[in-house]
Amino acid sequence: MDKLRFGTAGIPLSTPDRNTQNGVRYIKELGLDSMELEFVRSVNLNEESAKEVNEIRKKNDVALTCHGSYFINLNAKEPQKRGASRQRILDAAHIANRAGAWSLTFHAAYYLKMEKEAVYNTVKEQLKKIIKELKETSNPVRISPETTGKPTQWGHYKEIIRLSEELDQVNPCIDFAHLHARTNGKYNTKAEFQKVLSDIEHSLGREALENMHIHLSGIDYGEKGEKKHLYLEDSDMNYKELLKQLKEFKVKGSLTCESPNLEEDALLLKKTYDEL
Repeated sequence: MDKLRFGTAGIPLSTPDRNTQNGVRYIKELGLDSMELEFVRSVNLNEESAKEVNEIRKKNDVALTCHGSYFINLNAKEPQKRGASRQRILDAAHIANRAGAWSLTFHAAYYLKMEKEAVYNTVKEQLKKIIKELKETSNPVRISPETTGKPTQWGHYKEIIRLSEELDQVNPCIDFAHLHARTNGKYNTKAEFQKVLSDIEHSLGREALENMHIHLSGIDYGEKGEKKHLYLEDSDMNYKELLKQLKEFKVKGSLTCESPNLEEDALLLKKTYDEL
């Protein structure tokens, strides 16, 4: 990527006549330069509308990422549920690619009280099948499992880095709010932000830091992890220090704001970053 871009998780709330096409145009008007397609309940674009979105994206110089279905568990006990999860990822990746999105994220799995190493191996096997199909259809979209907000969910950043080391076309999506929540308040200091970014660079190289898919918001949490997303200023998320470290490490890619006020916090993040 050419720089660190800032945008919203989905169509900005204040978009006139809210649809994806208008959302991409409005991102540009707001002074942002990235947007995440939200396919969380369904893939809400078809071949034709995705092509139109891609044209608008190019014209307005907006980078697109995508969030896949909420209904995914690659560690489901039933083979048919694992297969359905794979298909949801592939369906999202197909339309995401048509729309010009460069990275697809999703919550990959639940531990289901199983041994972590066994879950890791199951997730890896399922993703290998997905990547094989993507390569067969020449789909270059990066598959970016997201760091999850609860310790019962598979997706600590170290697991995802390891997976990205071992599989082609797989990269981490680092949700710093989720990481903060799943550890009940950790990962919120300069040293901890540096550790995450250093681990990525050490394991995956400079290229990974220059193509990062990042989520950020305020977040409410407890011993069991994430409760809900909050406005940045209503949370203890140390976003200013995080932005400093992203700049120090010369991180590029897309930073997606998931706060409830979407574009307001996305603009706050971009303004804060630009002023550093």
